[in-house]
Amino acid sequence: MASKFEMTDLGKLTYYLGIEVLQLDGGIILKQERYAAKILEEAGMIDCNAAQVLLDPGLKLSKAEKEEGINNNEFRRNIGCLRYLIHTRPDLAQCVGVVSRYMHDPKVSHGAALK
Repeated sequence: MASKFEMTDLGKLTYYLGIEVLQLDGGIILKQERYAAKILEEAGMIDCNAAQVLLDPGLKLSKAEKEEGINNNEFRRNIGCLRYLIHTRPDLAQCVGVVSRYMHDPKVSHGAALK
């Protein structure tokens, strides 16, 4: 390709679109530790306790018409951030998918489930 196009070799890829790339002899590792920390910091949850179970198995979410609503923009932004994090954390996909069903009119219970 270098004979046809003007190119510059920048070496091995280490960081791309918020994804850290580690190229080892045994394979390639993709991670988003900095991005995940940024999400937690912006949500004010940097010092919260870690959870072993991502989504309570007994949790039943519904439209909760009578429940108080929360900030739509903040809820949607947090869901969007988590959906991007799924690229390197497929274990989050199911719980983010469940909570994102309520983006049109999030309630207090949806915000609690998101946290």
